[in-house]
Amino acid sequence: GICFPCPQEGCPMMGHYADRFPEKLKRIDQKYFLNTAADEPFATWRQKVFIKLSGVKKTRGDINLVYYDTQGNSKEYEVASGDLSQDDVYTEYLDVEINPQNTTKIEFLWNKAVFSLLWARLGAETVNIIHGADGHR
Repeated sequence: GICFPCPQEGCPMMGHYADRFPEKLKRIDQKYFLNTAADEPFATWRQKVFIKLSGVKKTRGDINLVYYDTQGNSKEYEVASGDLSQDDVYTEYLDVEINPQNTTKIEFLWNKAVFSLLWARLGAETVNIIHGADGHR
């Protein structure tokens, strides 16, 4: 927390999301950031999310998860976007800003594309979230 504020274009991240900051390669003496938890295991806030869908066979839209914590904070993260199918399992690594030990609720959101069938319904058959060095679920 002592390295902030970030530059206006965002904090160039190390690790999994490093490719989201192509501008960092053009700078000399670039600062990089790595999200960690405050206590061991330090990778606790990196979460691997698996979502298996139920409902329509195929549609377009995006799937998001919203994390809520004990202090009333919430943060939304995109898991998948574009063509969605109930035959697929969507996997994404998330660097969440909500401490898993303080998480009170995780909400599944599906936003369908404008040109999708208006009556289409989609849900999560299963949502598995793995975090921490020892793979807690």
